[in-house]
Amino acid sequence: MSAERPGRLGVGIIGAGKVGAVLGSALRAAGHSVVGVSATSDASLERAETLLPGVPVLDIPAVVERAELVLLAVPDDVLGPLVAGLAETGAWQPGQLVAHCSGRYGAGVLRPAATAGAIPLALHPAMTFTGTSLDIARLADTVFGVTAPAPVLPVAQALVVEMGAEPVVIAEADRAAYHAAIAHASNHTVTIIAGAAELLTSIGVSDPAAVLGPLLHATIDNALDRGQEALTGPVARGDSGTVAAHLAALDEHAQATGSEELLQTYRFLSRQTADRALAAGMIDAETGERLLGILQQGTDR
Repeated sequence: MSAERPGRLGVGIIGAGKVGAVLGSALRAAGHSVVGVSATSDASLERAETLLPGVPVLDIPAVVERAELVLLAVPDDVLGPLVAGLAETGAWQPGQLVAHCSGRYGAGVLRPAATAGAIPLALHPAMTFTGTSLDIARLADTVFGVTAPAPVLPVAQALVVEMGAEPVVIAEADRAAYHAAIAHASNHTVTIIAGAAELLTSIGVSDPAAVLGPLLHATIDNALDRGQEALTGPVARGDSGTVAAHLAALDEHAQATGSEELLQTYRFLSRQTADRALAAGMIDAETGERLLGILQQGTDR
């Protein structure tokens, strides 16, 4: 093993994308030695140079050959074929730690490496990355979904703690549900915010972020703190006239832009909100029925 303190590892990074370069930098800060990184695009080469200065850029087999811990930071659809392909060439080494950063998969996708004697770990950071040094500080508030065989689970947890983050154990069978939950919360929020900003821009608001920023920060804080009790707005209050006015404005926007995306998204999410408000007793059955009727109007055209 490399180095200065017992337990320090020689780390190889496969994929210097936004996640791989940042996690490599965090492991380096924890005292591990990054012995090689694979990077092909101009953007990944620049990230490697910025976040992992002095680390040699190597081809994938050379990274695997040098490393005691191989960190696979590649797209989900590439992960399985890459692991299997390296197994076919005999690249994996007995006792070598092999970790991936995919939310979708647990340790099972690393079975070809495990069959060769490697130790499989799944370490997924539940965070959106910029690929800059800003992400390293954010790791302190980040949870990693961790999956590994029971005997080596403490190793996976320790690596996460060393990066300054918090490990949460996710069962192998639950990885898809885990990933769906965080993707739904994060990715779809971006879609909603982008649509809201587009609508504000269309009515002449020059800085939509200034309007949305404080509202969204408060909304997220309240939702995380209070859960469904944080529901507010016209649907949760049963203000059917306001909802009807919203639909009319969004219909006008749809006709002007030729896209019903915002209108249909608003309808769908308002129905979900009405269902939750009904279940929580925020509105009564009559009010809920009236709201759902308004939301249904015009959907058959």
